[in-house]
Amino acid sequence: MASKVELMVEVKSAADKLWTALRESTELFPKIFPEQYKSIETVEGDGKSAGTVRLLKYTEGVPMVTFAKEKVEVADDEKKVVSYSVVDGELVDFYKNFRVTLHVTPKGAGEDGAGAVVSWAMDYDKASDQVPDPDVIKETAAKTFHDLDDYLLKN
Repeated sequence: MASKVELMVEVKSAADKLWTALRESTELFPKIFPEQYKSIETVEGDGKSAGTVRLLKYTEGVPMVTFAKEKVEVADDEKKVVSYSVVDGELVDFYKNFRVTLHVTPKGAGEDGAGAVVSWAMDYDKASDQVPDPDVIKETAAKTFHDLDDYLLKN
């Protein structure tokens, strides 16, 4: 049965700056979040467009997973929307379908410096009733957006 988890996070960074950082996560996240990511590499495509496949290798400190392969389904820089499905890794054992959609919008009237809102949604189907709800994934996403915001405000 299909389920959905949603999250909205307000950040102080400008929408354009945050969006750029999210789109450059292949290079940026292992540097900013070495406690989470050993590496992120593009294995198919250009690293950003629909059809791109990335391999994420997690550190020992990340619960339940060692790696994930994600395929970019939608990438719209103008609307600041990206959507990807997890196609390989331990998460596939827990969730038959696992798709995340991310949308960044400016907060307030101006594009500059007024902050942004990150809308994050995860659509999934549990592989069985024993699989827990993905609360840990939602909490990790929220922490990542806040930590990325802190990094961007300092750099």
